[in-house]
Amino acid sequence: MPSNAGTTRLVIVESPAKAKTISGYLGPGYVVEASFGHVRDLPRNAADVPAKYKGEPWARLGVDVDNGFHALYVVSADRKQQISKLVKLAKEVDEIFLATDEDREGEAIAWHLVETLKPKVPVKRMVFHEITKPAIQAAVANPREIDRDLVDAQEARRILDRLYGYEVSPVLWKKVMPKLSAGRVQSVATRIVVERERQRMAFRTAEYWDILATLAVADAGEGPRAFNATLIALNGDRIATGKDFEPTTGKVKPGAGVVHLDEGGARGLAARLEGRPFTVTRVEEKPYRRRPYAPFITSTLQQEAARKLRLSSQQTMRTAQRLYENGYITYMRTDSVNLSETAISAARRQIVELYGERSVPPEPRRYTGKVKNAQEAHEAIRPAGDNFRTPGEVAKELSAEEFKLYELIWRRTIASQMTDAVGSSVSVRIRAVSTSQEEADFGATGKTITDPGFLRAYVESSDDENAEAEDAERRLPNLVKDQPLTADQLAAQGHHTQPPSRYTEASLVKALEELGIGRPSTYASIMQTIQDRGYVTKRGQAMIPTFLAFAVIGLMERHYPRLIDYDFTASMENELDEIAGGDHAAVDFLTAFYFGSSNGAGDQDIARSGGLKKLVTENLSDIDARSVNSIPLFTDDDGREVVVRVGRYGPYLQRELPGGEQPAPAAEGEEGGAQGDRAPIPEGLAPDELTPEKVHELFLGGGGERKLGDDPATGEPIVLKSGRFGPYVSSGERKSSLLRTQTPDSLTLEQALKLLSLPRLIGVAPDGVEVFANNGRYGPYVKQGEEFRSLESEEQMFTVSLDEALALLAAPKTRGRRAAAPPLREMGVDPATEKPLVIKDGRFGPYVTDGEVNASLRRGQTPEALTIEEASEMLAEKRAKGPAPRKKAAAKKAPAKKAPAKKATAAKKTAAASKSTAAKKTTTAKATTAKAAAKKAPAKKAAPRKAATSTE
Repeated sequence: MPSNAGTTRLVIVESPAKAKTISGYLGPGYVVEASFGHVRDLPRNAADVPAKYKGEPWARLGVDVDNGFHALYVVSADRKQQISKLVKLAKEVDEIFLATDEDREGEAIAWHLVETLKPKVPVKRMVFHEITKPAIQAAVANPREIDRDLVDAQEARRILDRLYGYEVSPVLWKKVMPKLSAGRVQSVATRIVVERERQRMAFRTAEYWDILATLAVADAGEGPRAFNATLIALNGDRIATGKDFEPTTGKVKPGAGVVHLDEGGARGLAARLEGRPFTVTRVEEKPYRRRPYAPFITSTLQQEAARKLRLSSQQTMRTAQRLYENGYITYMRTDSVNLSETAISAARRQIVELYGERSVPPEPRRYTGKVKNAQEAHEAIRPAGDNFRTPGEVAKELSAEEFKLYELIWRRTIASQMTDAVGSSVSVRIRAVSTSQEEADFGATGKTITDPGFLRAYVESSDDENAEAEDAERRLPNLVKDQPLTADQLAAQGHHTQPPSRYTEASLVKALEELGIGRPSTYASIMQTIQDRGYVTKRGQAMIPTFLAFAVIGLMERHYPRLIDYDFTASMENELDEIAGGDHAAVDFLTAFYFGSSNGAGDQDIARSGGLKKLVTENLSDIDARSVNSIPLFTDDDGREVVVRVGRYGPYLQRELPGGEQPAPAAEGEEGGAQGDRAPIPEGLAPDELTPEKVHELFLGGGGERKLGDDPATGEPIVLKSGRFGPYVSSGERKSSLLRTQTPDSLTLEQALKLLSLPRLIGVAPDGVEVFANNGRYGPYVKQGEEFRSLESEEQMFTVSLDEALALLAAPKTRGRRAAAPPLREMGVDPATEKPLVIKDGRFGPYVTDGEVNASLRRGQTPEALTIEEASEMLAEKRAKGPAPRKKAAAKKAPAKKAPAKKATAAKKTAAASKSTAAKKTTTAKATTAKAAAKKAPAKKAAPRKAATSTE
């Protein structure tokens, strides 16, 4: 679109990539420049506060709470150069178009640009939801004014988050740990993850059994001959399934009215049904129909990208941002499922081209959003343009990650305008009477898809990896009532109830969305923040809360429950929506929240309590730090309460001493409690894995002590302890680490005495030198003087004779690697990767491997007892961590030590040029002095560490 003759316009967008794309769509007379995102914000720390405001009582907050919540905005240090460039350009043009994103954040950036640039020329707001030539030209031709209601809503949100973060975070610093943060959404997100882990900790598994029958028809015709059916009732009473058990007790729910079969009952019934006739008692056939999914919004895109592409929320949004800025998709921060008429027409045309006219419904499909508090006025996320480009057409232009995400968006958009998937579903009931006259009812279901419709383009994934895909068929024979069947096989099968699954980033975003908490622009950053703050770690895709998160959420629940209440947090989103719509005043909302003066605005519970300011200051002394940092686990068999304490150096276990005696007061620098009654918690252990058995093991070999008996030779007690390098036995001055094949729980006094005999004197060689057997870093060995030779097994340390040892020492040292030892155990196939798993003995002990990834056995695990499930999980955790980072170069190569070294080198060259001995001595002295100076030079050139700041 050409500019008016002689008119120059400055178009300001947010990113350089977007500027480059847009500049290609505008004719001469347009200058397109980027703001690089936000140009102003509240001060991050005291250093950012201008000098004239440093003495103000509100300077710490960056908000003058006593004067209408006036915000103090400062230009970010890394934006000053760009702002200067924009100021200069603004003086050289006739008009300015602010082309930031069409949402509250984008509207606020446009307003901040006006406030910062203070232009003397007309300023207009141009908006678009895709970066294509028609869309950009339409936006230039139809500008509008800045929407101050949207700006007020964004500013109110920013101030609200600042007040929340800067008032609540210091409470955490004082009562839990320094440098922690609280936030209006991040704290709620953390609470959701913690509550799920509490459910897993309280969960008690239950075992139940049923029978899987493989049944066959005599004449199957065109259909399958055999099919599977499951026992569902016995004598008219339903067979218990997982949903019939209490999750916290593992017992059948009262009044469930079900038959709970155990292993013996199931196997016995199967035996009594052997050879008995089976008869079809009921056949019900119904039509099957499945409508397409709505086009993507921000949250559903993140969920599907996590399931199908294994991308984190951050990765998804970064990739989508690149696709948007380069004109491939529409704006990716939206909670609208609406498609424009242009997009619907483009989709329908492409469906006809690719799948035929039968795949297009007579009328276009319209979707209604189900997101609570949906606010954005954009379209759904779709391919950009009036004619969608197929994945094949863009494949060579995109990176692998970009291509996969584009294809996902394209398929979802196309599928949303296709016909329903249709077919039929059938439910069959079958009965057999056992030799004991028990009536056993079996059930089977089938599904046949006659027209896949939209499923030809797209099938949505599920968070349940065991769930059946929607396009999967289960074909049954053509069955009729009273048809006889024969049982080819009757197999009793056991099941265990499972705890609720942990959240993934995708399912947590979905939970927040359903609660009406957060916005499309914030989900990815919230997922990252709760991990960066140490509240959540990831094991594969699962999000696991740390004990630090338990302490923080425990404090908030006890003392500030309203601040992490789901309804309260969602209600604040509602009020921000009202501000954005011009129906509410931001100052009234903030006043009620912060001071508690209620005039119908803000949350009434917070208002009645005196507001946030009073809430976090008046009752601070009532918060007991020790109680907050103690997470109860259970009471052990001796009546001792076992708790996890969150200390400055990490979480640890503690329990009451025998007889109810309390732990001794902590010495200065200690975290509290008697050392003998504490045990460290291994890194990576999830809270729900602290079972009574695991806790017992940790106290036994991970921090507690256990007396094994007395040494019959010395009378001194032999004690099992745990040290920095693992469990060991001690008696008097003697100490010895446990062998690789030993566990603290099973160690006997006899084994301990053998360990304490190491190093064992085997005898004296003919040359008078003593020969010893011992255990070392690389395994068992014999030693004579400076000569070492490895032993084949640990047992040989206690049995090898002097002659055998001398023969080993006389043999030449083995060069190169030894032949690979056979595995300690072959475990079977990994259920996750289908690769064979074996346990091998390595340099640092036993480890499990699938040939590509290795994982060392943890303390207390033995090759014999390790299950295939535990091994699979260990390897999955190792894969998720990725390869270990390389170590940095030694400190001696730091720049601070190079300068003196150069002086020394120069001095040596001078010495070489002089033949005078005195000159040589002088030079040597200078070099020595220079080296000494290098060693003593303080590292004052190192950049100071930035002070920690609270993040909303």
